[in-house]
Amino acid sequence: MSTLRLQKRLSAAVLKCGKNKIWLDPNETNEIANANSRQNIRKLIKDGLIIRKPVAVHSRARCRKNTIARRKGRHTGHGKRKGTANARLPQKVIWMRRMRVLRRLLKRYREAKKIDKHLYHALYLKCKGNVFKNKRVLMEHIHKEKARKARAKMLSDQAQTRRTKVKEARKRREERQAAKRAEMLKTFMKEDESKK
Repeated sequence: MSTLRLQKRLSAAVLKCGKNKIWLDPNETNEIANANSRQNIRKLIKDGLIIRKPVAVHSRARCRKNTIARRKGRHTGHGKRKGTANARLPQKVIWMRRMRVLRRLLKRYREAKKIDKHLYHALYLKCKGNVFKNKRVLMEHIHKEKARKARAKMLSDQAQTRRTKVKEARKRREERQAAKRAEMLKTFMKEDESKK
């Protein structure tokens, strides 16, 4: 009985695969042994005595199942962790995500005219300076800042109206006093003339 090593090598060359992927029909060993050229091998392949084995199944079903479980938080306890916390989710990545969220919010608010460019710039620098830990805190700060500015504006407007009112009142009073003085002078003048 021959080893069929030559036939296996030639078949692998003809079928363009490895020798382990070649299947030689065990019932037709003699016929296969007689084939000593590539042309003969091609004929045997056509007849179905030599076949290229199918690709072995490498199932991902278990892997998928475990991934779904991990998304739920299973198999991620202390015993399953190999890297440091910073290696598993770097601080830099967390920082970048936070910055992008806060800067995106500021940009949207500025475009929607909810904040002016001066407040935008001040808040941008505060974000960079690690003042706001998340979006909610930044939004609250913006609302407070806007309320404070509105209140300051209202107070300044009130003060301005009060000032103008006082100024007008003073002007009127001075006018009245001037008129009174003029009247008194007139009366004195008349009295003086009558005395003469």
